[in-house]
Amino acid sequence: MGVTDLFAGEIATELLKQLIIISRKSAFCRSSADQLILYIEELLPIIQEIKHTGVELPQHRQRQLDNFSERLSDGLELAKKVLSSPRWNLYKNLRFAQKMEKLEKTVSRFMNVVIQAHVLADVHHVRVGIDEKFPRLERQLEAMKIGVDDRGGWLGEAVNRVEEERRFESTLANLSAGMELGKRKLKEMLMAKEYTVIGIHGIGGSGKTTLAAEICKDDQIKSYFNNRIFFLTVSQSPSVEQLSATIWKMISGNTMVASGNMFTPVQLQHDTEISSRTLLVLDDVWSQSVIEQLKFRFPNGCKILVVSRLKFPLSVVDSSYELELLREDEAMELFCHFAFGQSSIPFTADKKLVKEVVDECKGLPLALKVIGASLKGQHEMFWTSAKNRLSRSQPLCESHEVQLLERMKLSIDSLRDTVRDCFLDLGAFPEDKRIPLDILINMWMELHDIVEEEAFAILVELSDKNLLTLVKDARAGDKYSSYYEISVYQHDVLRDLAIHVSNLGSINQRRRLLMPKREVGLPKEWERNMDQPFNAQIISVHTGEMREMNWFRMDCPKAEVLILNFSSNEYFLPPFLDNMPKLRALILINYSTSNAIVHNLSVFNNLANLRSLWFEKIYVPRLFDTTTPLKNLQKVSLILCDIDNSLDQSAIDLPHIFPSLSELTMDHCINLNKLPSSICRMHTLKSLNVTNCESLQELPADLHNLNFLQFLRLYSCPNLKRLPVGIGHLVWLKYLDISECVTMGCLPEGIGGCIKLEKIDMRECPQIKNLPLSVVSLHSLRRVICDEEVSWLWKDVEKVIPGLCVQVVEECFNLDWLSE
Repeated sequence: MGVTDLFAGEIATELLKQLIIISRKSAFCRSSADQLILYIEELLPIIQEIKHTGVELPQHRQRQLDNFSERLSDGLELAKKVLSSPRWNLYKNLRFAQKMEKLEKTVSRFMNVVIQAHVLADVHHVRVGIDEKFPRLERQLEAMKIGVDDRGGWLGEAVNRVEEERRFESTLANLSAGMELGKRKLKEMLMAKEYTVIGIHGIGGSGKTTLAAEICKDDQIKSYFNNRIFFLTVSQSPSVEQLSATIWKMISGNTMVASGNMFTPVQLQHDTEISSRTLLVLDDVWSQSVIEQLKFRFPNGCKILVVSRLKFPLSVVDSSYELELLREDEAMELFCHFAFGQSSIPFTADKKLVKEVVDECKGLPLALKVIGASLKGQHEMFWTSAKNRLSRSQPLCESHEVQLLERMKLSIDSLRDTVRDCFLDLGAFPEDKRIPLDILINMWMELHDIVEEEAFAILVELSDKNLLTLVKDARAGDKYSSYYEISVYQHDVLRDLAIHVSNLGSINQRRRLLMPKREVGLPKEWERNMDQPFNAQIISVHTGEMREMNWFRMDCPKAEVLILNFSSNEYFLPPFLDNMPKLRALILINYSTSNAIVHNLSVFNNLANLRSLWFEKIYVPRLFDTTTPLKNLQKVSLILCDIDNSLDQSAIDLPHIFPSLSELTMDHCINLNKLPSSICRMHTLKSLNVTNCESLQELPADLHNLNFLQFLRLYSCPNLKRLPVGIGHLVWLKYLDISECVTMGCLPEGIGGCIKLEKIDMRECPQIKNLPLSVVSLHSLRRVICDEEVSWLWKDVEKVIPGLCVQVVEECFNLDWLSE
C-alpha cells in the first residue's frame, strides 16, 4: 500500500466510517473502536495538511508513513471482519477484540511517539532556517532598498522578471491568432473615416488591455495619428468632470483645464484647434453613460477606443470588436511559460494532467498565467487536486464573473495563511491605481505582526505567482536603482477576487470592510448593521465629499488600518475614529484635481496607538496644531500636499509632537520653502525624504544633529543649491540621493566623514563639476549613479575604493510617468 493512498486520506476516512459502525454494533470491540475514532479524527487534519502542501518528505519519514499506511490498511480489513462476524461466535469475537486492542496500541504509539518526533524535527528545521534566513534577508533588504548592486536583491530581480514577462506576453500577443486578427480589424476601424468611437469588449482577464496597448505601439497607428496617442484608465466610478478635464489637459496641453477649471469643455471644443489626428484610449470602462457624456465633448479628428467587459450598443459606439480567447496551442504555450519556464510540457511532467488543467483555464490569459504560476514546482498530487477542483467549477457563460473568480480562487488557496491574507488586503485599494510600496509594506507589518524583511519576501512571492505586478518608475531607466522607484499594480480581476473572498460571511465579522467602488456615501449595508460592532481589521472607504452629517456612528474595536479615499475639496474626518483604539495606520488620499481642506483633526488626540500616517493631496496648515504628542507615530508621509509654509513657524516643536518618528517623507509638496529647524532635534529620525519639492531652497544648518539618520533623499528639488556644511557628521548615513537637483553646485568638503555611506545618486546634477578630496575616505561606498560628464571624476575614486561601482545613466525622455 503506497503512501499516496494515505495522503489522499482514503484509508483513514474509510476506516473511520467502519469504526463508527463497530462502536454502535459490537460490544466486544466498542472500547477500542471509540479510542481509535479519536485517534483517526486527530490524524485526518494532519493528512489533509500534508496533501495540501504537496511537499515531498525525507526518505526515512516516507518509509515510516508507508508502514503506518499498511497498518491502517490491515485495520480496515480487520474492521470489515468484525462487522461480518456473527454475534453468537464468542471465541471469534474475543480474538477480534484482542486484535483491535493491538491496532489501538499501534496507532497510539504512532500518534504519541512518531508524530511528536516529526514535530520536533520540523521545529528544529524551521528554527535553523530562520536563524540562517533572517540575517540574510536583512542584508538583502538593505541592498534592495538603496540598490547597491545591479540587481537590487530579490525585489530588483522580481521587477526584472516582470519586465521579461511583459516582453514575452507582447511577443505572444503578436503571435496569437486572436490578437493578430484583433489588431488587424481594429487598425482598419481606427483608420476608417466613418468610425469615431470604436469598442473592444471581452471577458475579464482575456487580454483586452494588452490588445489596446499593442495597438498603441503599432508603427502604422503611431504614424497615422502622428504619435498623438493617449491612454487613460477610467474604472468603475469615475467623476466625469475630472475625467473630462484630464482628457483635455492631455489632448490640448492646457494645464489650466485640470488645475483651475477656467474653461468648460464646450468652450474648449470651439476654442482649441487640434491640427492633427488624435487617438484616445479609454480603458476599463464600466458605464455606458460615461461614453455618452464624453463622446460629444471632443473636436473633429479625435478618435476614441473604448475598452470594456461590456458590449456597448451601436448608439454609443460606431463599431465594436469582441476579443477571441486563446486557441489550444497558444494557451498551452502561455501556461507552460509560467508553470515550467519553457514553451512546452517538460518530458518529466504528466502530459495528460497538464492538458486537463490547461483545458479548465478555458483560454483565458490571466487564468493561465496565475494558475500556471501557482502550480510551478508543486508535487503531482497537488496538480491532481487542482485539476479536480477546476473541473468542479461551473462553466463560464455570459454572466461569468462569479464562475471566473471561483476558478481564480484556486491560485490563492495554496498560499500560506499570512501570504493569502496579504493578497486579500490588496482589495482595500481603489481599482486601477498604483499602490505605493511604502503604504503596502507598512500595512502588512502592522496587520500581520511581521518584520519588514518578511513583508518584502511576501511581496516578491505574490509577484512571482502573478498575483500582483511590480511597476518601476519610467524615470528610473533600465537598471534597478532603489525600492523608492517601485509601486504595486493589481489586475482588476485579481482585485475582484480579493474583494469576493473578503466579503464572504457576516458583514460584522469580516476581517476586511471594503467599498469596491466610489459611492456618494457609506454603503446602506453598513448602516443597517451599525447596531453591532464591526470586527474588521481593515476598513476602506471610497466616497466623494463627506461632511459631519454624512457619517454615522460605527463601533470598530479591532480596526488597525483605515483607508479613506475621497474626491472633493473638503473632507470631514469620520467621528468613529474615536472608536478605533487599536488603529495603527491611517491613509487619507484625495483623488480630486485640487488639494482638500481636512476638518475634525482633533480626532488625532485619541489615536494613541497610531504608528503610520499617509496624507495625499490635502492642505496641511493645521495638521501640526495639536498639542497632544503622538508618542507611537513612526512614519509620516505627506504626498502632493500644500504645506502653505506652515512648517516655517518657529513655534512648531516637531520632536514634541512626534517623539518616536523614524521616517518623514514629503513628496511633490507645494509651498515648502524650507524645513523647520526643530527637525534637527528629532534624534529618532532614520529616514528623511524631501523629493520633487520645487519650492525648497535650503536645508537647516544643524541637519548634522540627526545622529542616527541613514537615508537622506532630496530627489528633484531644483532650487536646492547646496547641502549643509556639516553633513559629514552623519556617520550612520548609508544613502544620499540628490539626483535632479539641477542647481546644486557641489558636494560638501566634509562629506568624507560619512564613513558608512554606501550609495550616492547624483544623476542630472549638471552644476557639479568637481568632487571634494574627502570622497576618497568613503571606504563603505559601493555605488555611485551619475551622468557621463562627471563619471570620469568618480572613475579615479573607483581606483582608490575597493568594490566601488560607478553607473553612468542614460538620459530618459519618457514622459509616461506624468499620467500617474
